[in-house]
This record gives sequence, structure tokens and C-alpha cells, in this order.
Amino acid sequence: QVQLVESGGGLVQPGGSLRLSCAASRILGSINSMGWYRQAPGKQREMVATITRAGRTNYTDSMKDRVTISSNNAKDTVYVQMNSLRREGTAVYYCKASLYGRHFWGQGAQVTVSS
Repeated sequence: QVQLVESGGGLVQPGGSLRLSCAASRILGSINSMGWYRQAPGKQREMVATITRAGRTNYTDSMKDRVTISSNNAKDTVYVQMNSLRREGTAVYYCKASLYGRHFWGQGAQVTVSS
């Protein structure tokens, strides 16, 4: 079992930056992979970025030049830094942990990109 708590969401202007945090209830070294996903109103949830226990990262093509996922094992926390945000980035952003075939989700953090 893994509990995940996201933080850092909010309102940001187009072109602005935001960093989301996801604190896990167990050490990151015991989790196969972590990821950030988002779900915009009326759309399906989609992957934004993932990072494996070995540190391998993967990004969605639409954001790969503007997003960075990282982890701090000392804090058992995963971050996603998003730059040059666009209005279509408005969504609920979820943290996900994958552990031996099981998936755990956080409660989500609202990000609104608007002027």
C-alpha cells in the first residue's frame, strides 16, 4: 500500500511555471515507478511524466521540452517542474505509484492556467 499526497497546484498565468510535489508514504526505493498524470475537463487522463526506480524518465511528447520529473529519495518525494504552461494545461494533476503490478493514486492537484 502507498499513500500519495500532492501539493503545489494553483493558478498560473500562461507562460508561467509551476512545480508539483508528491510525497509518498514509503521509501521511493521500494516503488517500481512514479508518475504524473493529468485529466482535463471532459478528457481522459493522460501521462505527463514518469520516473523509474533506476531514474529512467519518460515524458509526453506535447510537453517533453517544458517538463522535468525528479525525485528526492531523502524526502520520499517526486516533483514535476512545468514551464511555459499553456491554457490547455488546465487540469487536475495526479501522482501515481506503481508497485509490483499495483497502482496507487493521489487525490489530485488542480492546476489552472489562465490570465
